Amino acid sequence: MAPQDHRITLLGKPGCHLCDDARTVIERVATELGVPWEERDITASEEDQARYWEMIPVTLVDGVQHDFWRVDENRLRAALRA
Repeated sequence: MAPQDHRITLLGKPGCHLCDDARTVIERVATELGVPWEERDITASEEDQARYWEMIPVTLVDGVQHDFWRVDENRLRAALRA
């Protein structure tokens, strides 16, 4: 699978400094590899809040949980090249 065939989702909430850090890493990797990404505010979904509240920011790759709290740039790159 080519990197651009993947999709990254960042789950976070407003005012979250770890989310800001994660966004920076995701933006950099996604831009360099041509991977589409989106950000979802968990406060807009009761289901997301119940599932992810204690783990934000959460990174999903192709809808599957990849990381939480911190985004490891090298690990994310490796997942997108798989």
